[in-house]
Amino acid sequence: MTATRVIKKILCCGLKNSSSKSANQLPQGHVRVYVGKEEFPCKFEVEANYLNHPLFENLLQLSVEEFGYSYNGALRIACEIDLFKYLLDLLKSRNPVAHYMELQDLISKFYSIRKKGSQ
Repeated sequence: MTATRVIKKILCCGLKNSSSKSANQLPQGHVRVYVGKEEFPCKFEVEANYLNHPLFENLLQLSVEEFGYSYNGALRIACEIDLFKYLLDLLKSRNPVAHYMELQDLISKFYSIRKKGSQ
């Protein structure tokens, strides 16, 4: 792994001691997912019940189109990391709008907010 990749991974995912035993253990009711299309995606631990949410299922379907069904390890989600964080924040807020939102609406709203923030 090159120094650039290591720095990119640290900036993306934070500095963690992956060799410790506790780093590999998940809290009860959580699953590990890797997010991003890059060679070294970021690792997230999410509530397992999120996997049943329609928006999450739609992201997983997009990932099947990107990676196929055959890959080793945790679930892999092919989307921008910031978009995934936005989805997690929406799901954690328990905002009822999340249950009626289509994936394309989520993506549009995310980019609209991002565009306003960069102006």
